[in-house]
Amino acid sequence: MSARPTSLPTPPALPEGVPRASRYDAVVIGASAGGVDAVGQLLAALPAGCPLAVLVVIHIPAERPSLLAGLFAARCALPVVEACDKAPIRAGEVLIAPPDYHLLVEPDHTVALSMDEPVLYSRPAIDPLFESAAIAWGPRLLAVLLTGGSADGSQGLAAVRRCGGTAWVQDPATAAVPTMPAAGLAAAGADAVLDLPEMARRLTTCCRG
Repeated sequence: MSARPTSLPTPPALPEGVPRASRYDAVVIGASAGGVDAVGQLLAALPAGCPLAVLVVIHIPAERPSLLAGLFAARCALPVVEACDKAPIRAGEVLIAPPDYHLLVEPDHTVALSMDEPVLYSRPAIDPLFESAAIAWGPRLLAVLLTGGSADGSQGLAAVRRCGGTAWVQDPATAAVPTMPAAGLAAAGADAVLDLPEMARRLTTCCRG
């Protein structure tokens, strides 16, 4: 099991006027309080045959098995599974972080599960996923930060944007708990601030090219 990256590379800035990637290889989604419903709405929008790898972290208790994969599988046209260490990350599959492990992305696009210290009292935490995915996919990454009650995800969102990726943040005014998206916006800004229906619509468009 791999450790969380301690530092990020500093890629060259995108030349002025050059747009970010118009198509993504992966989507990473982070949420906490209120996140089960929010994530469920987004996953339900993904059509069968979606060419994106999707990785999800929701803050969940460490002391009991997670039911999230089964819950989301009932609403999603894509296969939804709990992430396993060293497994390849595949397009058209949704991976859910298991309880008590940080979900990381290796540079070769395989899963790494880490038992490093909790981040802002959470393991799994959003920052380790976003930071490692930013290194792995660079401008081909879309990061989505949703409802929650902590500042987890803020540093990861900044890493995604620093590496040329795209950041969508749920409009805090529409979030069940606005703390997390508000903190993300304050720390990193966003390429789009959206309510869930518009976010779902745009995700569907991304999946269809």
